[in-house]
Amino acid sequence: MERGSKKAGFEKIRIHDLRHSDASMLIHLGVNPVAIAKRLGHDKVETTLNTYSHLYPKDDTRTVDLLEEFDKNNKIK
Repeated sequence: MERGSKKAGFEKIRIHDLRHSDASMLIHLGVNPVAIAKRLGHDKVETTLNTYSHLYPKDDTRTVDLLEEFDKNNKIK
C-alpha cells in the first residue's frame, strides 16, 4: 500500500481507508445496506449506516427527487 500510494502521488493509504471508501461509495450508489453490512462483517446494519453513510448529506435531496419522479410516473388514473 505504501509503495502504491507513493507511486500514485498520494499520502499513505491504509487498508482501512479503502474499506471506508468502498462502504461509503456502495451506500451512495444505493446498494442494499444489509448486503454492505454482510460484506463488511457487521452483525447489525445500523453499525454500517452509522459509520459510513454520513459522507453523502445530499442523499436526502436525491431521495426526494426519486419520490417525486416516482409519483409523476405512477399517478393513479
